[in-house]
Amino acid sequence: MFARRVRASGDLERRVEELEAEVQECRQLNLRLAELTDVVMELLLPVADRDEERVAELLQRYRDSVNDPPAPGPR
Repeated sequence: MFARRVRASGDLERRVEELEAEVQECRQLNLRLAELTDVVMELLLPVADRDEERVAELLQRYRDSVNDPPAPGPR
């Protein structure tokens, strides 16, 4: 009976670790989505104003952030 509890405890700990990793992945995806939404909003005004230089600058900044995403922060 004790061995079953230890095994169940180990399974539970492993499952909690898996869930924590999945939550962290969701956080990173949500952050990336928020960043993309910000870029889209920043692009709407310059495009509407026909500010091609500003549009090019914003697109380059976004491309740079995609190629070199920020390191994950502490949990």
